[in-house]
Amino acid sequence: IALAGCSPAFGAYRGVTTQGRSTFHLFQGFAIASIFVGGITFLLLFFVLLRFRKKSDAIPLQRHSNVKIEVLYTVIPILIVVGLFFFTVKVENKVDAISPTPNVKVTVTAFQWGWKFYYPATNTTVIGSGNHYPQLVLPEGETTAVTLVSQDVVHGFYIPAFNFSRYALPGVVNHFDFNPTTAGTYIGRCSQLCGLYHSEMLFSVKVLSAQQFQSWTSSQAGKVTA
Repeated sequence: IALAGCSPAFGAYRGVTTQGRSTFHLFQGFAIASIFVGGITFLLLFFVLLRFRKKSDAIPLQRHSNVKIEVLYTVIPILIVVGLFFFTVKVENKVDAISPTPNVKVTVTAFQWGWKFYYPATNTTVIGSGNHYPQLVLPEGETTAVTLVSQDVVHGFYIPAFNFSRYALPGVVNHFDFNPTTAGTYIGRCSQLCGLYHSEMLFSVKVLSAQQFQSWTSSQAGKVTA
């Protein structure tokens, strides 16, 4: 923990999407606030231990209250909590915001024990199961609207590098957007125990440049890749 704290990232993913980056900055703010509060607490603790340690058998001056200090240590934590709550709501609204004009649409279907990615614009399907892990292809710098559903039980659509996780629930349709900012290949997995082969329920995410993505969609139009 101490070594992770030496980095400004505090051991967390920085996020390779606009939404993931916002989540990282929120986590970063919480980490800094916790270090500040913890640091002040320990400093005060050590100060009290040293300043008021027993020096003689004389009975020290007894004080029953200190209104100024009591107000201070009540108001400051409240302000910190209110501030963190405000920024949490702000970031959650940004992460959950849905664009009315996405560049790409994809439907993600979770099932025991695999994933299916369907691109309606080109009638392209990428499906995987067992030891074959499918790949979700996204364009860099563009908005992808994702529709997430479950075919059977509760699953968890989790992409660590995106700082994103969302339940796939039977009978419930979830909608969210991705705005990838960094090209590359990233690991995804099911984050909810969903049965015998839960550990095999993996997938990858490949972020391509807009031009490369266009070439990929053209080459995969109407195909089912398994």
